[in-house]
Amino acid sequence: MDPYHHLDTLVSRYPALTGVREEIAAAFETLAASYQAGGQLLIAGNGGSAADAGHIVGELMKSFCLPRPMDEAFRLAAEAEDPLLGRALGERLQQGLPALALSAHTALGTAWINDCDPELVYAQQVAGYGRKGDVLLGITTSGNSANILYAAVAARAKGLKVIGLTGASGGRLAGKADVCIRVPETETFKVQELHLPVYHCLCLMLEQRFFG
Repeated sequence: MDPYHHLDTLVSRYPALTGVREEIAAAFETLAASYQAGGQLLIAGNGGSAADAGHIVGELMKSFCLPRPMDEAFRLAAEAEDPLLGRALGERLQQGLPALALSAHTALGTAWINDCDPELVYAQQVAGYGRKGDVLLGITTSGNSANILYAAVAARAKGLKVIGLTGASGGRLAGKADVCIRVPETETFKVQELHLPVYHCLCLMLEQRFFG
């Protein structure tokens, strides 16, 4: 199946997203290119968007809708290390697409907020984890969350691509992102209601590209 089938399905189910179809496609190609080159995805968000970041990690790091068996090289290497345990690993583990929700690192985040500068909590993690060729996904309904903006600037400085997922205006993040998906709503909860089908679509497309 062509990954773009999932995008066709998305806009047929959510006609309001027709206007951001090209941006979703561009975000997919950006993510696919990064993963193809061995990159990883860093995701930053606040509140409900932090929950969305964790949700995305859950869809990328394990099977979403397709099986993802480990490759033969891993299975053989695991069995060589331990015939019994290695066989179980080879049979039961799944391939993942590397993704980190920056809001999930509670000890690091709270230490940084307490000891240093709260607005730089995500920028610090981008500086530490990010490598050239990785992608930062910044999720902010307004597009103006300071900690996301700092993270985007840090990401660009480190050679990462930046994808924004925002409300209709795009805010300041739109000017700092390589791709900005601006869903056509302005109220926070309505923006978040459209963010979920967008990122589900991206996860489906990536899974189809790499495991279909």
